[in-house]
Amino acid sequence: MNSRSNKFQFLPFIICLLIPLAIGAVGGFFTFESVRTWYTTLNKPSFNPPNWIFGPVWTTLYILMGISSYLVWQKRKIVSGYSWAIGVYFLQLLLNLMWSYLFFYQQQIGFALIEIGILLLTIIVNAFIFYRINKIAGLLFIPYILWVSFASYLTYSIFILN
Repeated sequence: MNSRSNKFQFLPFIICLLIPLAIGAVGGFFTFESVRTWYTTLNKPSFNPPNWIFGPVWTTLYILMGISSYLVWQKRKIVSGYSWAIGVYFLQLLLNLMWSYLFFYQQQIGFALIEIGILLLTIIVNAFIFYRINKIAGLLFIPYILWVSFASYLTYSIFILN
């Protein structure tokens, strides 16, 4: 194995962090106004977290995604399927963004519910693919899987209540 493949590289690491954080920032743009207006009018289940919790949780998850993608990027020259892995990674990022767009910007709870199911499956596939390349990279997706599972149930509950 090429020892250079495991040497930390600052600029690629920062780029890997900035990509999911930028996706999160765009999602925040779709979310911001609705959280203060439309979202407050919805009936929500008793387990709905306070609004302030979402920012820190999502920021942490985006950072974990970035670290995970960097660990996989480090192996890009020595593993087969790197292009496939990164393709699935970017697909789940796009689906992540689309949920915010559908739920908050378009206020389409039903479509957002369908979309989050697809997102969750894609995240799980992404985690397995990354795990095969780098175990830590795959394991870093566990909090994301758990949060989106919770968000799926929350979306379902909001859909039923409204």
